[in-house]
Amino acid sequence: MTTLTERPDTALVVIDVQNGVMEGTHDRDGVVGRIVSLVERARAEGVAVVWVQHSDDELKTGSEAWAYVPELGEPRDGEALVHKTYRDSFEATDLEERLAERGIGRLVVAGGHTDFCVRSTLHGALTRGYDVTLVGDAHTTEDLTAYGAPAPAQVVAHTNLYWAGQQAPGRSVAVLDADEVVLSEI
Repeated sequence: MTTLTERPDTALVVIDVQNGVMEGTHDRDGVVGRIVSLVERARAEGVAVVWVQHSDDELKTGSEAWAYVPELGEPRDGEALVHKTYRDSFEATDLEERLAERGIGRLVVAGGHTDFCVRSTLHGALTRGYDVTLVGDAHTTEDLTAYGAPAPAQVVAHTNLYWAGQQAPGRSVAVLDADEVVLSEI
């Protein structure tokens, strides 16, 4: 149960599913397809969708690399759009305010890159008091083996293992595949 007791609602947080981020990632099409499905489910169930969009020297605002992948489309009216320049989606953004105004205390997280922005945001959320579910088959990363990193599939698997073992007082942590995620209580 979230430590944010006045925030009973859930949001699906879609992190950096942008052309320049997702290009060449592990299981790109499968991951994007599962994220598209999660967004459609969230909308159908009246669950908030929060879009996070990164910009930096390689992802210049307004560029093709910066744009969301075409399969995902664009945020709809009323859906929060958070622009960031750091890996943690909370850092120097209005994400916390957007979640607070919507009464959100539970986050379901998907997106890219696993080993950078996804992982940083998961930790940022947990330390701020949120319950956090990582969608285990809806995050991905690029191949950084040339820099000493494990292969992308191993990065994803290790992150799922690592996150499933996380704990914090008064908060819940989970890793579930997209088809196991419950976005709203019926």
